Amino acid sequence: MKFLNKIMEQAGRHFAPGGRFSRWYPLFEAVDSFLFGSSQTTKVAPHVRDSIDLKRIMTTVLIALLPCVFMALWNTGYQANTVIAAMGLSGPDGWRGEIMALVGCDPKSLLSNCLHGALYFLPIYIVTMVVGSIWELLFNMIRGHEFSEAFLVTGLLFALTLPPTIPLWQVAVGISFGLVFAKEVFGGVGRNFMNPALASRAFIYFAYPAQMTGDAVWTAVDGVSGATALGQFAVAQPGHTLDTLSYTWLQSFLGTIPGSMGETSTLACLIGAFILIITGIAPWRVMAATLIGALLCAGYYYFHGSTVNPLYGIPPHWHLVVGGLAFGLVFMATDPVSAAHTPVGQWLYGLLIGVLAIMIRVANPAYPEGIMLAILLGNVFAPLFDYFVIQANIKRRMLRHG
Repeated sequence: MKFLNKIMEQAGRHFAPGGRFSRWYPLFEAVDSFLFGSSQTTKVAPHVRDSIDLKRIMTTVLIALLPCVFMALWNTGYQANTVIAAMGLSGPDGWRGEIMALVGCDPKSLLSNCLHGALYFLPIYIVTMVVGSIWELLFNMIRGHEFSEAFLVTGLLFALTLPPTIPLWQVAVGISFGLVFAKEVFGGVGRNFMNPALASRAFIYFAYPAQMTGDAVWTAVDGVSGATALGQFAVAQPGHTLDTLSYTWLQSFLGTIPGSMGETSTLACLIGAFILIITGIAPWRVMAATLIGALLCAGYYYFHGSTVNPLYGIPPHWHLVVGGLAFGLVFMATDPVSAAHTPVGQWLYGLLIGVLAIMIRVANPAYPEGIMLAILLGNVFAPLFDYFVIQANIKRRMLRHG
């Protein structure tokens, strides 16, 4: 590595200001930072805390996401292999079928499930990273900024929130919209007012709803329907919400159910939450407040009841293991840029997200999921919460000191 580091140092002279390739410095710096470290430290908001650098922050988040990535691979393949085995199919069509013919489509095989899932997850992730990197390079060259590892997290979060059947061109369109209109137009890293990954997903959801909703998008087998738990809740008879559900609470907690590739496992999200909290990377107040707000709102609807809307009958503990609530609570709501920064502001911000997530999920049967919109709306209110908290502190100090 010392030999490679010496080569990079010598090459770096040509990419420095005034060098022959100075225009391409952001690209050189991205490679150098990836291999040896980053010179960019947390000197400005919202990361002012200690000498930790951005690379370490983003690396920790990536490590926390690994359990969700594993579930994205395994469960995507498990759901597809289960259907293939139950229906007596030979396997997937095209190039995926040729690859799976080597190991078979056995839902009891860890290798088969992970490989089958990877054939859907990896193309989505690769398209996300390639297209996103092009946009990052373009704006960094224009502004003369260095590459940031933040995009590695944004790209992975975005890919984990998608169904396995989404067309790749829509993935490219979605990540382009999120990076350009939710991040780069506001100045780039540290200046986006909302989560770019969620903005990307929201754009795809409303622009191409047929590929993001319904029963046929969650199982990677053509022509096969696999309703999510929330989808089954939405069509249940009022008063019998849990009776028609084909999944147990434990299955939902572990994540062996249809859904967005990386969002199904609450257990995987809890492991990620533990890593983020123990390392001090993510604010625990946001997670706790979002959880409390969701439980309070879910409890109100559950005990209030409804003779028309079956979603009122979802017990509060079920809300935590279905849909994307756990994933959004841990990885999306805690975004260090778009979340609230003051302690009191974080409590208000999290409570708002938790209440809105359940309110949208329950009160609107046509849209049985609300964490995405709740977090985006919370991002909009986060600066307002911080502003009023800071102003209140200023007034209190002025009164105390006369």
